[in-house]
Amino acid sequence: MIPSQKAASPQFRFSWIRDDVESKIGLRGGRFTRVNHVLWGAVAVLLTVGFYVSLMRWPDSTIVEVFTHRGRVQHATMAFTFWVLLIILIKSMKVRTQNIALEFRDLVPADADFVLGPATVDYVLQRLRSECDDPGRFVLFNRIELALSNLKNMGQIGDVDHVLQSQAANDDDVMESSYSFVKGLIWAIPVLGFIGTVSGLSTAIGRFGGVIAGGGAHMDDIIAGLQEVLGGLSTAFDTTFVALVSALICQLLVTIVRKREEEMLDACREYCQRYIVGRLRMMAFDR
Repeated sequence: MIPSQKAASPQFRFSWIRDDVESKIGLRGGRFTRVNHVLWGAVAVLLTVGFYVSLMRWPDSTIVEVFTHRGRVQHATMAFTFWVLLIILIKSMKVRTQNIALEFRDLVPADADFVLGPATVDYVLQRLRSECDDPGRFVLFNRIELALSNLKNMGQIGDVDHVLQSQAANDDDVMESSYSFVKGLIWAIPVLGFIGTVSGLSTAIGRFGGVIAGGGAHMDDIIAGLQEVLGGLSTAFDTTFVALVSALICQLLVTIVRKREEEMLDACREYCQRYIVGRLRMMAFDR
């Protein structure tokens, strides 16, 4: 028995346009939890500029000197750090949006006499599309739509579980690839620090060598040259220190968000097994 179909509400219960953070600002938004890297890279540059402008309030601070007197490499390190942090933040918000779909527990009616099968699949699909403005943008709804469309077209109940498992594996691959860019940024941050180290040492040693080559036999000249070397060492070690700390923080945050996304994918698998495959198997057993 199929319950009477209710008229679709003008306000979708699950809305990608309303709930996705990038869609809210007029972008189409990446698939599932993908992030627009170019947009947030531009925002990261603006944040870096704002960060350095704010540091001007404390010109004599030692900590401020670490960021403002250590060359352009330090500026690039901070820009990359802000870029990673923005991507992680937006990704976290997108994972939360995906979790909202798991609240749709009544997609398949719980009535004892309702059986999910080829004859009733249209009702469930129409119900899904009336409650969500773009099911293909949600991990869970996309899986269900593909599986039930397969059941509608092929009529083979056993294929639904196979489609769900295949799509789950594909979603895992999509999730894995969505972290490739941010992994590259995190890898680049300590590399920038090492570049600053080499640049600082090279400059300092070159200047000291110039003092020695110029016949600087006076102790004052030698001391001045050593001071330049020490200044170069400060640049070298400060750039490395900032880069390593930034990379560590970014990596820890990525690990936390990645774990949340993996938990969301596991919850989608459990949902499909309980509310979709379980009902199909019940029908097959009754027959």
